[in-house]
Amino acid sequence: MSIKRILFGLQFLILVSFSAFGQQVELRESSSGIDFLINSNTVLSYQTATAKVPEGINESFAMSGFIHPLRTLSGQVLTRIQPEDHYHHYGLWGPWTRATIEGRSVDFWNLGDEKGRVDFGEILQKKEESNRALITVSQNHIDLTASAKGNLAMEEELTISLEPIDSNRYVLDYQREFWTMIPSGMVLDQYRYGGGVFIRAVETWGSATSQILTSESKSRDEADASRARWIMLIGESQHASGKSGILILSNPKNHSHPEPLRVWPSDSNGGKGNVFLGFTPIREEEWKLDFGQKYKLNYRLIVFDGELSFEEADAYWSSYVESLGNY
Repeated sequence: MSIKRILFGLQFLILVSFSAFGQQVELRESSSGIDFLINSNTVLSYQTATAKVPEGINESFAMSGFIHPLRTLSGQVLTRIQPEDHYHHYGLWGPWTRATIEGRSVDFWNLGDEKGRVDFGEILQKKEESNRALITVSQNHIDLTASAKGNLAMEEELTISLEPIDSNRYVLDYQREFWTMIPSGMVLDQYRYGGGVFIRAVETWGSATSQILTSESKSRDEADASRARWIMLIGESQHASGKSGILILSNPKNHSHPEPLRVWPSDSNGGKGNVFLGFTPIREEEWKLDFGQKYKLNYRLIVFDGELSFEEADAYWSSYVESLGNY
């Protein structure tokens, strides 16, 4: 890592510590989930209750255990759930897709196939500080092809923490720890998407109203299947600047880092409402999970209003790495 990049990172750490002062962060629990508020405005909701599907849609698509809505500090909504083209898309989330368990094919992502699913379990921790809040929840990965007594294939503890940066930006840490309940272990099959962290963006963002850029300077139509340290999404919004977005940073300790990406191309869905992207650690090869071992995947997200330059994005990644110590 270059000295210049480290200095950029240190500057951003100092900026966070000073400019976030005075912004109050709090948690509020409701019948549907847990809300994170900054200065009394909800910016993030983690859904603990099962979200019902539209009338006439297969009820297997109903789901809990995801983030939606995700908002910027100005109130711009960045996520959507249950779009008509993919009813199993849920805001910000990361189920595994194809898995092999005791010779059976299980799918935790495509809910309509009824081979697997992921649901909220329980709240394990809630913590509030003056300018930071976090929750830890359990999420259950259910194998619907197994007997009722043995259908819990994986357990996961998801920690979500939030801290303001300034009046236009905040930090969201998304930390996953998971382990298999199968004595013989299980395999997360190689596939083009699944796991990691994914976002299905608001329906107003499409090819003409949003831009995608990666740490390797790849655009939307170049990013899919490439590897990256970070990926940035910016779209049109009601903010005074006309822009809002999200930067997703991959932890350098993550499996298969720098991680492969899944990004829908500009011509998907006719170019409208077609923003879907995320990190896919099993895109190039399968991942064997051994019984008795815990695994981690951690990400840092910068949610922002206004513009965010390539240099700023790189500096955020550098400060993230610096905060982790040696790796």
